[in-house]
Amino acid sequence: MSCEHLVCAASSGPVEQARCPVCREARARVHHPQTHGISPLLLMVLITALALLLWLAGRLAQIV
Repeated sequence: MSCEHLVCAASSGPVEQARCPVCREARARVHHPQTHGISPLLLMVLITALALLLWLAGRLAQIV
């Protein structure tokens, strides 16, 4: 996504010019999305590992 065609509701100017704090915030969100340090791939690997551990725990519970 690009901020070239976005218009700020506060300043009625293009977001890419960042005239006001609202524009600067929107521009920062577009160009630097917040992931909180967790990539989607890492999240997928963690969920898969958790599912595998739960499956193994269920299998061991059936054996015992």
